[in-house]
Amino acid sequence: MKDRIYLDYAATSPVLPEVLAEMLPFFSEHFGNPSGVYGTAREAQQGLELARRRTAAAIGAEPAEICFTSGGSESDNMAILGTAWAREAKGHHIITTRIEHHAVLRPCRRLEKAGWEITYLPVDREGRTDPDDVRKAIRPDTVLISVMTANNEIGTIQPVAEIGMLAQEKGIVFHTDAVQAAGSISLDVNALQADLLSISAHKFYGPKGTGALYVRRGTRLESLISGGEQERKLRAGTENTAGIAGMGKAIEIAVRDMEVTGARIRTLRDRMIRKVVAEIPDAIVNGSMTERLDNNCHFSFPGTEGEALVLRLDLAGVAASGGSACTAGNMEPSHVLTAIGHDDDREGGSVRFTLGRETTETEIDEAVTILGSIVADLRNMRQSMK
Repeated sequence: MKDRIYLDYAATSPVLPEVLAEMLPFFSEHFGNPSGVYGTAREAQQGLELARRRTAAAIGAEPAEICFTSGGSESDNMAILGTAWAREAKGHHIITTRIEHHAVLRPCRRLEKAGWEITYLPVDREGRTDPDDVRKAIRPDTVLISVMTANNEIGTIQPVAEIGMLAQEKGIVFHTDAVQAAGSISLDVNALQADLLSISAHKFYGPKGTGALYVRRGTRLESLISGGEQERKLRAGTENTAGIAGMGKAIEIAVRDMEVTGARIRTLRDRMIRKVVAEIPDAIVNGSMTERLDNNCHFSFPGTEGEALVLRLDLAGVAASGGSACTAGNMEPSHVLTAIGHDDDREGGSVRFTLGRETTETEIDEAVTILGSIVADLRNMRQSMK
């Protein structure tokens, strides 16, 4: 067994050797500014456009519809704010859900302060959005619907194709945050009826600080970053050529290996869920058991506290998360768990385990044994304090 067991791939993943090899030349011999016209610049430009073609091919898009960004948060902000500013003459109403990533929810809150109306749709106990709720929420002044492809905490996959079709029928821009889904499930922007789709490279074994927003041809956006005319005039600033080259290679590999890798990880996921439920009394599995990301295991344990679980796991050599990596250290209850009806007093502390390419059956078994011991210890401590 390795010295440590890493089970937080939803937070970030290691850069694959092939991806690093793709990136390295752009730090040295192909260091030029891709906006230039001379030879060194053209080499950088060629790397940029190869990555654009690879990214587009992975989601069924055209290369001209890919705008490279610094990651998922920027892509989400560009989608939400850029659409709102571009379409405010049509209306000031947006539909989203209560379990979106903060990179969607906080731009929505920002718009609310400016007078916009946001409808935050509920979800069921599994974290699923009902497309009929979306349909009922649509108004004549609705300009955007944003529903994530899969939840980053509990792993539930949303019925985005149905929601996208509703938006398309009404002529409303549809955005989906696919950051957690990219590399795990098939993403075809036409099948999803998506006008805007966000992804981030470090979730599928690419570099951090690099992402993309798919922008369907004809979809109007206002730029968040003003300056030069890079990225089809949607995002000013010299591109992170090395990171983008790595992202293009990473998403190509992710799509190539998705079926085989997904099946192996799904088997490990199911093994972990079965063992936790069988070996740890009163364990609760959060999220959908059928519409779930292949790598996600999310549990609650009555009689425990979430932060204590994660810290004790870390001390025992297991890396896991109490929820979204972006909210680590936040003592507030998870908005996702609150939305699905989680009661801290009744259902206790929660922990997210997410599996990856390097995860082994031995690691799963060892992690469950360690987890069981920690849960029992925390429960005993709580009982002794009563």
